[in-house]
Amino acid sequence: MSVNVYERIWMWGAGGLIVLFLAAIGITAVAQAVQPPSHIETINPATLDEHPEFGDPQVVVAEDGRVIVSVVAEMFQFRPDPIEVPVNTPITFRITSADVVHGFQIVGTNANAMAVPGYVSQFTVTFDKAGDYDIACNEYCGMMHHVMVGKITVKGERP
Repeated sequence: MSVNVYERIWMWGAGGLIVLFLAAIGITAVAQAVQPPSHIETINPATLDEHPEFGDPQVVVAEDGRVIVSVVAEMFQFRPDPIEVPVNTPITFRITSADVVHGFQIVGTNANAMAVPGYVSQFTVTFDKAGDYDIACNEYCGMMHHVMVGKITVKGERP
């Protein structure tokens, strides 16, 4: 079988690009030490109501002044709602889901996480001004997804 010289050039060029892309991915993975997270916190969504933290989700102020907010996302609500937190204080959100994958986006900030059944997502954010912030579910979670919203009230003092 005879292959035209120009077709051969394109075939070798395409093959070379594939090898180059795979090599770049491999080298980057090794050089950047890309690896899965070493610790993933899991939780049983079937027994969420009996869990000490997520059975009654709430805002907790620790003895050292840290504020921890436990949140359960479920069709089609966030618990607790509304969430009241102090201004200019690091707030750690710990989020899980009771049923399907939900999103947890604090509108107007860069705070965004996924609530996945069986896992606990965690992030920390500091609100620098008092006021109300909306929480939106940004992962499609069912027919009433569009009504799944919550509210965070940031007050000028500790709750």
